[in-house]
Amino acid sequence: MKASELRKMSAQELDEQLVELKDELFKLRFRQVINQLDNPMRISAVKKDIARIKTIQRDVELHGANA
Repeated sequence: MKASELRKMSAQELDEQLVELKDELFKLRFRQVINQLDNPMRISAVKKDIARIKTIQRDVELHGANA
């Protein structure tokens, strides 16, 4: 997911997306432990998406919705 797409979302949508990604990361890690993970690179992609969302949330918190 691109940062430009995330910046267009509202705060509530970002929160919902963050919860979904955290849930997906949990499931991916669980599947990795039991050796049923098809694409291990998906874990790092999800972690980066989570970081992007948190960065945008922090930016909005510091600079307001105009930033």
